[in-house]
Amino acid sequence: MLKKELLDILACPQCKGPVSLTPQGDGLICPACKLVYAIKDDIPVMLIDEARPLEGEEQD
Repeated sequence: MLKKELLDILACPQCKGPVSLTPQGDGLICPACKLVYAIKDDIPVMLIDEARPLEGEEQD
């Protein structure tokens, strides 16, 4: 699980906006870009190319 201090300083690499933890705690959501960045071995993978679309959302 990510510490709150780390979550507070992380930003979406695409829009530089805030991210929030998924309900399952397995990723970070950028609501502006509608992307989910995975968390692998407690390390956020903040690469745009590795992000997946937010479920239920269409990419523009």
